[in-house]
Formats: sequence, C-alpha cells, structure tokens
Amino acid sequence: MSGQQEYVSLYTDLLQTVRELGLLRRRHGYYLVRISVVMTGLLAVAAGVVLLGNSWFQLVLAFVLALLLVQVAFLSHDSAHRQIFDSAARNDWTARILAGAVLGMSVSWWRSKHNRHHGAPNQVDKDPDVQLKVLAFHPDAVTERGPVGQWFAARQGWLFFPLLTLEGVGLHASSLTHLLRRDASRTDRIDAAIVAARIAAYVAALYVLLPAGKATAFLGLQLAVFGVCLGAAFAPNHKGMPIVPASMKLDFLRRQVLTSRNIRGGFFTDLAMGGLNYQIEHHLFPSMPRPTLRRVQPIVREYCELQGIAYAETGLFASYGIVIDYLNNVGLRARDPFDCPLAADLRSGGRNLA
Repeated sequence: MSGQQEYVSLYTDLLQTVRELGLLRRRHGYYLVRISVVMTGLLAVAAGVVLLGNSWFQLVLAFVLALLLVQVAFLSHDSAHRQIFDSAARNDWTARILAGAVLGMSVSWWRSKHNRHHGAPNQVDKDPDVQLKVLAFHPDAVTERGPVGQWFAARQGWLFFPLLTLEGVGLHASSLTHLLRRDASRTDRIDAAIVAARIAAYVAALYVLLPAGKATAFLGLQLAVFGVCLGAAFAPNHKGMPIVPASMKLDFLRRQVLTSRNIRGGFFTDLAMGGLNYQIEHHLFPSMPRPTLRRVQPIVREYCELQGIAYAETGLFASYGIVIDYLNNVGLRARDPFDCPLAADLRSGGRNLA
C-alpha cells in the first residue's frame, strides 16, 4: 500500500467502525424535543415582553432571549450540517428558517464560510476563520500591519472577549452584506427576504412596545450577550492550535484532529457550547447528530492514540487562557507554526503527508 493510500485508509477504517456501530443514525426525537423547548422559550419571552411593559426588568428578558437565540444558532448549525433529517432538503429548509426567520441571519452566507473552514481548518490561505481583519492569527498577519495594528495585535488576547460584545452586530452585518451583493443568487434573494422581514419585525416590535431608551437597551444587551456566548462557544475549538502553512498537505484525519481542541465537561458544557466541545469528533463526522458525539469520543481518542496522533483536550477556562495567551503572543511565537505538537508528529517519520 502506498503512503497516500495508507493515510486515506486511516480515516476510512475509523469511519467504517463508526458506521457499523450505528453512530451516524439520525436522532429525530432528540431534535424534536430540543427545538420544541427552545421555541416554547422564545414564545414565553415574547409574551413576557408584552405583559411586563415599560419596565427595566425587560433587560432580564433580553438576557434570556440572547441565550435562547444562541441555542437557535446551534440548531441551525446542526441542520445545515444535515444532522437532523435524512432528507437534505428538509435539513436545508430547517436551517434556513431557524437562521433567517428566528435568528435574522443568512444560512447561505454561513454555510459558504463554514464549509471552507471545515475543508481546511486553521490553514492560512483557505480557512476564513484565520483571515479576519480585526484579529491576527499568524505572524505574517502581524508583520503586514502598521504600528497601531501591531500594538493592537500585542494585546488582542485581552481585547478578544470584550470585542465579542460586537460579534452579534458583526454577524448580522456580514450576513446582510453577503445577501445584498449584486451577484446574489435566487437562494440568496429568498434568504434576504426572510432575514429582512425578521429584523424589521423584531426591531419594530421593540420600539412599539417599549420607550425608545428601553428598546435600545434591550436590543443592545441582547446582541452583546448573544455575541459573547456564541463567540465563547466557538473560540476554544481551534484558536491556539497549530496553524497550517499554505503549502503543507495533510491527510484528512490528521488535518481535522491536529488543528482541533476538545473541551471537557458535562451537561452544562454541552449546553453552553452546543456540542462543539466535541470539536474533533464534529470535524471528523460533520453530519453526526450532536448527542452522539459524546458516545463516539472514546473511540476516536483511542484510535488516535493507537496511530500516534496527538489528541488535544482541556477544560473550558483553561482553553480560554490558551486562546488569550496565543493571541497576545502570535507575533512572537509560531515562527514555525507546526512546532509542537504537529511538527513532532509529522517529522518523526520524515513524512510529507498528502
């Protein structure tokens, strides 16, 4: 067997084991309950806003609404990955309705961006999540900046979580920019109509039901909490893990495992991160239903140990420390982005993985 075939078979052997154990089967009951609970919660918040009226206690409802919308984002993510239904069309429309009509964002914009991330996580020239204008994730991105940009990059780890308060606004703005471009497709135009109607109805309802000051505070708090919670769920998964140089080729298994990090925890970690705390397993099996990721984790971890592939796992707050430290020092370290743990794994056999 050639080297390339050997590395391909590493993943196909693991995938075959997972299939034989039935771990890719859909979990319709789980998602029915999850969607029903979240939608009931949203309706309860809407009723609460109407009944509570002109009161600053509305900000409590704004906070709860933000948490519920984070759960909607996770459900839309699952559906866009086709984890919920066997039918691709039902998954796509569920994702579109959850993202557009409930969340107010474009699923087509998100899918395009997220698919590129899954195809090449942490790769300099391909992963949009390491090509952000605000944050620098690799040394070249720091050296290309002027004095002010370099000053910011040296402190961006400490500024990262405060910046997440703007993430909700940024996501909505990026979504609308994508939908309103001149070459928008028919699907994008459908998304644009859904998103525009949702945003207009939500904002109008707030300013009709509440005085302008309270409505603005409600909207601002909801967007800030949403951005922080969603960003805090995605941040630990890849930030601070090895950055893949543009010219390096990796087999699928190593590419997904070595650039991803799992987060330890129980029920509340699963809830707060929407199952993304099993990031390694999610990247290996993107269509695997969320509740199954916990079951497949021991299998994947043992398989990686047998193959000598580093498997990263840490606690939630420890992961935030790693993210902050990495972002603050990205211009100083990772001159060779694959120093520890990836370089050792790749160089031990003197291999050029394809």
